[in-house]
Amino acid sequence: MTQAELRLCSLLLQEHFGEIVEKVGNSLLRTGPRPLRLLVGDTGLLPDQVKKALCVLLQHDLVRYEVQPRGSVEYEARSERILRILRYPRYIYTAKTLYGDPGELLVEELLLHGHLSMSCAVARVADRLTETMEDGKTMDYAEVSGTFVRLADTHFIRRCPMVPENPRNAAEPPPPAPALAIAERDMYVVPRLSLAGKGKRRRSCDEEEEDGQRKAKRQKQEGGSSEPPPDDGIYWQVNLERFHQHFRDQALVSAVGSRMDQTSSEVVRTMLRMSEVTTASGASHTQPLSSNEIFRALPAGYNIGKQVLDQYLALLADDPLEFVGKSGDSGGGTYTVNLHKALASLATATLESIVEERFGSRCARIFRLLLRKKHLEQKQVEDFAMIPAKEAKDMLYRMLSENLVSLQEIPKTPDHAPSRTFYLYTVNVAAAARMLLHRCYKVSAQHLNVGHSALSMREFPGNPGGTAPSFPVPPGVVAGAPSPRPLMGFL
Repeated sequence: MTQAELRLCSLLLQEHFGEIVEKVGNSLLRTGPRPLRLLVGDTGLLPDQVKKALCVLLQHDLVRYEVQPRGSVEYEARSERILRILRYPRYIYTAKTLYGDPGELLVEELLLHGHLSMSCAVARVADRLTETMEDGKTMDYAEVSGTFVRLADTHFIRRCPMVPENPRNAAEPPPPAPALAIAERDMYVVPRLSLAGKGKRRRSCDEEEEDGQRKAKRQKQEGGSSEPPPDDGIYWQVNLERFHQHFRDQALVSAVGSRMDQTSSEVVRTMLRMSEVTTASGASHTQPLSSNEIFRALPAGYNIGKQVLDQYLALLADDPLEFVGKSGDSGGGTYTVNLHKALASLATATLESIVEERFGSRCARIFRLLLRKKHLEQKQVEDFAMIPAKEAKDMLYRMLSENLVSLQEIPKTPDHAPSRTFYLYTVNVAAAARMLLHRCYKVSAQHLNVGHSALSMREFPGNPGGTAPSFPVPPGVVAGAPSPRPLMGFL
């Protein structure tokens, strides 16, 4: 884990969960898996504070635990999951685009609380939607519940692992920590609930206090026992991998549309939609689909014949980028979407665009040449790119200093003498993509850090003990102005 990722994870935890959780998470990120005793000693916090911080991190699936053979429990931070906090606004916007306001608020509530039961999430969302409606109108639980079921059917939300209900021998001591598990077939099964009711508007403090007293009196008269919800113990969380799969599909459809035409992109969209639930998120290609199945699944607005569809599929299969591949001849021909090849092509196109924006069209010409020829000497780059030697040398060294191209030495003799060594320029797409991702993490950390610095420098007029900052205020930040909305302020 790089320092930029560590810094960004620490800032994200501080931004959304506070300093105590940030201390515990930062300790786990720096040192790796640790038991509770060492966490208390490393952070300098009280044991109760560390336990509560771990509860928060476990609630949001940012930390995992594992029981060791000797019986101790070690906690490990999930850095890749913490970095996904940056994408929370995009998850919410995607849910709003696909499922409207109920879908947006359901995903927001699940991200806000880590995991919730269906009845609790539906009630919260119905109340929030009722608050935005005109007087006299309310949101029905059934409508929000229907959106919840559709989110589960399309795998955008899933059930959390549970403690298995296996009978345990009373003589055996209980395990130090429960082992959570859930079967694949039960992960997206929604319990059958009859959620009847409507959203409620928020009332004044006096009305809420009186209502609370009435509820307490009623429970006391009934014996002090309140009935648990029907889905008690069944919790749901957002399936981030499914959202990433949707983002990937949208990028592939957009790339096909810009390279060919709208009809081709709609054919690829149909293929991805047919296999979105049956294809694993890390699969290299989608499930094979026959031409007849694709033809029947096309939207009604596309009035193209079967023969025209076969021509489009053949054109997509013959394209050099190989977004679509032909895997058989049954059913009019079976086709798959080559996901890994398509993503590699998109990454390469992104690198080419970055090189052209930063260094100009001539550098982009050299970069594309290296991508096509794989390995070239400097003299060969000059000849193939038709660029003068001095300019080609300068451009190659500039890209080499930015780690966009690499230099490979191939010696003729074991002594590695420079006069008897070939120096070949090449492009390592994976390494260049990782370098750019690292820079994105670094910029995001700087952005969050500037926001925290601006808040700490601001002088609040209502605080008589407030002092003016001893260093200059950044441009656009006015002392005493209201606090800006933080980067994902809903958490």
